[in-house]
Amino acid sequence: MEESITITDNRSGESFTIPIVDGGVDSGSWTKMLPGLWFKDEGFAATAVTNSEITYIDGGAGQLEYRGYSIEDLASNSNFTEVAYLLVHGELPNTGQFKTWSETLNDHAALDADHNESLLNAFNSQSHPMGMLTAGLAALSTRYPDAKEVEDSQIRQRHIINLIAKVSTLAASAAAYRSGRTPLPPRNDLTYTENFLSMTFGDDKSEYVANPVFTKALDQLFILHADHEQNCSTTAVRVVGSSHADPYSAIAAGSAALSGPRHGGANEAVLKMLDDIGSFDNVDKFIDSVKAGDGRLMGFGHRVYKNYDPRAQIIKDTAHEIFEITGKNPKLDIALKLEEAALEDDYFVSRKLYPNVDFYSGLIYQAMGFPVEMFTVLFAVARTAGWISHWDEMLGRNTRIARPRQLYVGSASREFTALENR
Repeated sequence: MEESITITDNRSGESFTIPIVDGGVDSGSWTKMLPGLWFKDEGFAATAVTNSEITYIDGGAGQLEYRGYSIEDLASNSNFTEVAYLLVHGELPNTGQFKTWSETLNDHAALDADHNESLLNAFNSQSHPMGMLTAGLAALSTRYPDAKEVEDSQIRQRHIINLIAKVSTLAASAAAYRSGRTPLPPRNDLTYTENFLSMTFGDDKSEYVANPVFTKALDQLFILHADHEQNCSTTAVRVVGSSHADPYSAIAAGSAALSGPRHGGANEAVLKMLDDIGSFDNVDKFIDSVKAGDGRLMGFGHRVYKNYDPRAQIIKDTAHEIFEITGKNPKLDIALKLEEAALEDDYFVSRKLYPNVDFYSGLIYQAMGFPVEMFTVLFAVARTAGWISHWDEMLGRNTRIARPRQLYVGSASREFTALENR
């Protein structure tokens, strides 16, 4: 059976056959056969902007893969540094490649002291760390003039490493500055995640030693957030990158997109919801209010997943491990009862409202000592590996500059009237 669709133009009676390739149709064929007609697709919900080899999602099956590897295998058996290598290079590293990659990231992690100090001093103690991170990423573009040579693959690779290395230092510096501490420099004897924890929570009075359970949990969370196909922030990176802007500016655009509450702030909203519920005994009442249209169930449902978010089950198990160290949090009991109640209620099941990755991540971050304002920053640190991989893939294919169409619905042509005659 031929994989194609046939379209009839009722204006002329002509029919056109367009092949279906990889589950979609090429807009070039459509516009060639029917010139002057454009698709209207608010939010690009049904538009594939590219072919990509990086991340595969089957929302109906609850499946997520990086470069063909399931998120379950990577979260259980890998670490973030290795996953970042996989996203960038397309294959898992061997022992020698992993050693070199890890050492190179450590070598590039430090920020220029004068640059970092002058940048931080531009903010106050109440500045939101996502704004600080976005500004810091954009400011890095001024330090590396050769980063504009985006068509040179070797130069691109240097700045890919530099970005993945430095984003965690920028983020940790913002966290330390907001808490009134002098940001610590990165250490060459620590892993990527250990370094981030050390720079975020350490001080110059004693050597910081990260709890290995915390390190493992954060490493796992970084893996789960490392990429998620063509979401809002990744699309922002692609659009800016398509103009051949330097990578620091492109990643700053992704960070700005992620800062919006409809994208990166969902786990913060979950914590607020749990606080509003207040106690274990109020869960049923809250569920009833949601069904009556008087409340909203945060951390459930996903634009892509129409099944249980595969990241949610992984992170749920991690939450239990964290709370064994920190002591049980009443919010976890509320969350567990909320999940159980929703999964047993036809109202939520019929609407495919299953827990997503944000439902438990905020609880974990809070238990580890991160302030709520840092939650989206942690997301950005992890997602930088995905953003820069998509940026590099796009440039390697010499993709055209982004230039979406619009359907004009404004005023028809009209005569200009001089100001004094209006």
